[in-house]
Amino acid sequence: MNSSALVFLIIGLSLIAFFSGRQRAFASGSKQNPLKALPKHYGYLTALWSGIPALILLLIWTMFKPAYLHNEIVASLPESITNQSQDTIELYINNINIAIQKNESSNDEIIQQAVERYLQAESFSNNIVTALVIVLGLSGILFAYSKRFTDSHARVGVEKVIKFILLLCSAVAIVTTVGIVLSVLFEALRFFESVSIFDFVFGTTWSPQTAIREDQVGSSGSFGAIPLFVGTLLISAIAMLIAVPVGLLSAIYLSEYASVKFRNTAKPLLEILAGIPTVVYGFFAALTVAPFVRDVGQSIGLTVASESALAAGIVMGVMIIPFVSSLSDDVINAVPQAMRDGSLGLGATQSETIKQVIIPAALPGIVGGILLAASRAIGETMIVVMAAGLSARLTANPLEAVTTVTVQIVTLLTGDQEFDSPKTLAAFALGLMLFVTTLLLNVVALHIVRKYREQYE
Repeated sequence: MNSSALVFLIIGLSLIAFFSGRQRAFASGSKQNPLKALPKHYGYLTALWSGIPALILLLIWTMFKPAYLHNEIVASLPESITNQSQDTIELYINNINIAIQKNESSNDEIIQQAVERYLQAESFSNNIVTALVIVLGLSGILFAYSKRFTDSHARVGVEKVIKFILLLCSAVAIVTTVGIVLSVLFEALRFFESVSIFDFVFGTTWSPQTAIREDQVGSSGSFGAIPLFVGTLLISAIAMLIAVPVGLLSAIYLSEYASVKFRNTAKPLLEILAGIPTVVYGFFAALTVAPFVRDVGQSIGLTVASESALAAGIVMGVMIIPFVSSLSDDVINAVPQAMRDGSLGLGATQSETIKQVIIPAALPGIVGGILLAASRAIGETMIVVMAAGLSARLTANPLEAVTTVTVQIVTLLTGDQEFDSPKTLAAFALGLMLFVTTLLLNVVALHIVRKYREQYE
């Protein structure tokens, strides 16, 4: 059986174990010797004893199966091939894999023998694993049956297993984060072996183009990251200047002033903005907003680039309004009604209650929503590519074309790349710096949240 069929087999054995365990629990309980848990808990425990060992075996086999089959392919090659260069061996292995995927015979006798040995090894290993899965599943049922149900606390055992599964799920996020940080860090360190970290962090010229040969012009690029971070912060600041006031004020209106009917209609319409693909926002920015900004600027005597930070920031601000509005609205509604009633009972007006009671009490959640919106703005790529351009220009003028860190990361890693040059490795250095910048924003936001949470809890 293949892996998918084995999964269904394990599920089937677990269902059999559940119903049989529950049925035996019904038969074991009595008034003189009652069960210490509900019958379904004994069914769950029996199913766990049956399914988990078999599932662990399947996961282990799935991890080691490719290496085992690859070794079988290599072992099938004659010495006349294995004694040649590594490139020749890899070429034969690739041809064998192609023949296996196409499921057709080959005219090359060596390849055909390797394919046959691969198929035999795969069939044999699948049969062994299938037999072991069945044995483990049935053994789990027999093990659960070997215990006296009236003496076991099935619910406690089930909850321990569930708690362990939840712990593993929680650990996935931690391990993934650590893996991302380490992978970016190692590649960034390789980059800093070729480029000084001082020149990267404080350099004002970004020109990562490098030559292939030593005698070509521009054989060493410039990797000053300041123009990229200035462009990122400029566009993000414009976006936040639009999204935060509009989003927060709309949240206050929807939660405190709007009728239930209007709120139930307006909030879903506002949240539709979050579901629009960013490439659509990019088209809107490039075809509508950018020409409009340019025409307005020229009408009042300003020189506006066809691709400007202002156009990208405006559209990005519209895009992240739902992040601020929806989260702020939920947080404001979570403020206890007693705080509103107490403020109004002391003679405060509704606006004074909002300013002096509700907003301060909801500030930790509002800051969290704004931080999420800021992270979304910093990480946006498509709108910047289509509306702000690719020019790494060190400027604070929102009417000029700029670029951002994420756009340059995409540009550096587009196409077939070899991870052995400063040009490609610069993407990981930019990612590391972006991670550090976001971390600092989180630290500042956490400080604000803790300050006001201690005051209102």
